[in-house]
Amino acid sequence: MTGLPRRNGSTLGWHSRGYLPHFDGGELAQFITFRLNDSLPRDMLICWKENLKLEQNAQAASIMRRRVEAYLDQGHGHCYLRNQDVAEMVQSALLFHDEAKYRLVAWVIMPNHVHMLCTPLGDHRLSQIMHSLKSYTSNEANRMLNSSGRFWQKEYFDRYIRNARQFARTVHYIEMNPVKANLCRKPEEWPFSSARFRQK
Repeated sequence: MTGLPRRNGSTLGWHSRGYLPHFDGGELAQFITFRLNDSLPRDMLICWKENLKLEQNAQAASIMRRRVEAYLDQGHGHCYLRNQDVAEMVQSALLFHDEAKYRLVAWVIMPNHVHMLCTPLGDHRLSQIMHSLKSYTSNEANRMLNSSGRFWQKEYFDRYIRNARQFARTVHYIEMNPVKANLCRKPEEWPFSSARFRQK
């Protein structure tokens, strides 16, 4: 998978570092989901992928995304992000590089996963942003929880935003996620979300 060259010698376009393909679109808005390591059994993911082999590529990806998100919203795994201190640390990490490495539009920290909508800035690649963010927060979370081992699942889902309608739908989806998962009644009630910041 190759793409267009960037100023720093890296390339834009599709690439894969393992199980999932990723799209580095430069300064295009990206919807990203990353999850805790124990939030979804690997065997289940492989089974779903096998079941979807006959589907068209784009349709299979959409079905897979919906299945994963529905499963995550049920709160499986240890849900370390229910710990308020850990969730606040992850939220602070998301906000730290806003307007430096990326423009952060919307986010939510759920008990076992994170959604964010951001636009990488300049020569900052999405894969580098995600590696840095996950590496820092996993080290901090393990320290706070007095634990060790893999905190985040290695892969993440990303989808670039094609138009204004999809952009608005994605912001709505992200900020409504805690309501949909029955964690609060209104989006602004959830303390680890851009919806709360918009109300200030």
